[in-house]
Amino acid sequence: MTTSDSTGIQAVDRAFGIVEALNDLDGAGVSDLARHVGLPKSTVHNHLHTLERAEYVVREDGEYRTSLKFLQISETARNQHDLYEVGRTEVDHLAEKTGEISALMTEEHGRGVFVYRSRGSEAARIDTCIGDRVPIHCTALGKAILAFLPEQRREEIIDHHGLTPVNHNTITDRAELEEELEIVRERRIAYDDEERLSGLRSIAAPILDGTDSVIGSISVAGPTHRMKSERFETELPETVLGIANVIELNIQHT
Repeated sequence: MTTSDSTGIQAVDRAFGIVEALNDLDGAGVSDLARHVGLPKSTVHNHLHTLERAEYVVREDGEYRTSLKFLQISETARNQHDLYEVGRTEVDHLAEKTGEISALMTEEHGRGVFVYRSRGSEAARIDTCIGDRVPIHCTALGKAILAFLPEQRREEIIDHHGLTPVNHNTITDRAELEEELEIVRERRIAYDDEERLSGLRSIAAPILDGTDSVIGSISVAGPTHRMKSERFETELPETVLGIANVIELNIQHT
């Protein structure tokens, strides 16, 4: 479990650690949860009682799970993003036009966060959900953002999170990643060639605001047997770029 630093509050760290553990375990009893977070049962029980009283967890048949109150909070947080409000219609349009999966991502705390997803008629089923936080270096969406962040911010993210291999195709060499990001900046297109999920390729474009600061990215993804040749190299990149441009214009004039 995460421990508090000199400026943090240990009780808050523990409470959020317990909430995250309940999600990881898909619900748990006090004993299992205490073992998972490495805290005494009495401490865990007291935190759970407080969280239940505040309606952030519920207890059923002796087990605790996170409550739907988090759904209300997450919807409010997402609705505060102009990227979501302006971009979701275009994500739906991209999915419908290509028949594949389309997604919208932003960066938060050095991670890529899926803000919205839409599935076309031929889309593969993958386990990515809205709100998922993933390493930013192993997806086309993440690389499209990373390439356009200020250099200092980019360095901070890589220094803090590293370049962890998600599978055998993930770029884990810093110099190699920087070379690819330079190409992304030139083309305004990023690729993911099975770097996070085997059998899946994706194409993404950054979304910039009126000051040329990157606020997110949009992608289309599909199985490797459909994402190849001219479709993968030319047709879909042009489509993604065009829709990213529409979102940028709408954000600037909203």
